[in-house]
Amino acid sequence: MLQRVTGLLLAAMLCAAGAQAQETSSIFDPAKLKGPAKGVPNETMVLGTAHLKYLPAAFKPQNLQPLLAQLAAWKPRIIAIENLSGPQCAFMRQYPKRYEDTIKSYCWNPAPARAATGLDVPAATAEAERLLANWPASPPPAQRRRLAAVFLAGGEPVSALVQWLRLPEAERRAGDGLDAALVAALDKRMGERSEDALIAAPLAARVGLERVVGMDDHTADAPDADPKASGAAIMKAWDNPATAKRKREDDRLHENVGTPDGVMALYRAFNDPGQAKMIYESDFGAALEEPSPQQFGRGYVGYWETRNLRMAANIREAIGFLPGSRTLVIVGASHKPYLEAYLNQMHDVRIVPSQQVLR
Repeated sequence: MLQRVTGLLLAAMLCAAGAQAQETSSIFDPAKLKGPAKGVPNETMVLGTAHLKYLPAAFKPQNLQPLLAQLAAWKPRIIAIENLSGPQCAFMRQYPKRYEDTIKSYCWNPAPARAATGLDVPAATAEAERLLANWPASPPPAQRRRLAAVFLAGGEPVSALVQWLRLPEAERRAGDGLDAALVAALDKRMGERSEDALIAAPLAARVGLERVVGMDDHTADAPDADPKASGAAIMKAWDNPATAKRKREDDRLHENVGTPDGVMALYRAFNDPGQAKMIYESDFGAALEEPSPQQFGRGYVGYWETRNLRMAANIREAIGFLPGSRTLVIVGASHKPYLEAYLNQMHDVRIVPSQQVLR
């Protein structure tokens, strides 16, 4: 009798599993329905990057030149970066209780540019679009200075830096909406040790773009109810063999960033498809299973997935304005596999493997 009951239970379980698998396989998958059948496809490459400010002192900006040359040869028409847009920061400023820390950490302060131009963020955003809609092939320096000032007032400092870099050095001066303080801010940003200042803005200027797209999203940010306990739980989850292996590999790569070849090796490693599983096992997969009664890890993974979904939506929106374009997304390496997976769900987006460009 026991054997019969066990057999019946096992059969029931197998039937349930089979039904669930059949139900899952019938879920609509937009990734399998690519189009249009005619026309130039929307190609998107997600470049996973280290945050350059954390690299060893041996790293020098000139060591990025081979990487910049290969990216420029790919000829992107859209460059999306891990920055918040001016409008999103303006939105967050309406909710200071929730977003106070986020604003301090991630938002450019447009107040000095507003004082210089008379434009708040909505007005500056509209003015930038108006200027670009009628942008000449060879604008005089005064127009570039004006657009840089408008971008700053709109909370888009990296796009302002693109205009600054497109000016002859002698024309990088005050005037046309830029006062001395804004000029100093642009010069300071040009010297920053960041992906924006050393990769995105110089690359945009090199390939003839007028702006970059801030596609990051922090609207899912919220103060932790118990930051000490949640931080301890997540740190404990991160203490695992995959994290240790990832750190060893990062340390090895960092030893060689004092040369251009070493920098290229770092980018090839960070963009290797095998990184995805290590990122999951060391970070989000580990957090998902952490055992705290408050389930802090599940909340963290929910935040991470929400942020990446909204980032993907921002990228998709930008692609929609320029059909048939190549889009380069420059983002922290942990975001790369998530953005590729989410963007690949789009009917009109083809993911270009990074290794095809980083040869």
